[in-house]
Amino acid sequence: MLIAELNIYGVYVPVFMVLMLVAYAVNRGVRSVLERTGFYTLVWHRSLFDLSLYVLLLGALFFVFQGVMG
Repeated sequence: MLIAELNIYGVYVPVFMVLMLVAYAVNRGVRSVLERTGFYTLVWHRSLFDLSLYVLLLGALFFVFQGVMG
């Protein structure tokens, strides 16, 4: 079961929001690497690819975090 909220200095923050921010940071790094390697020349619609990459990263982080927490 996933913890619903984190207490950060008295402010309750949803765990999913923290995972979204982590996924966004990882997504920025992966996009930077893909841009430098020229991978985006093979992609037809870059915006849809970036969105799907973010959703996949968020799902993977959620799955890993849920496995770690129990």
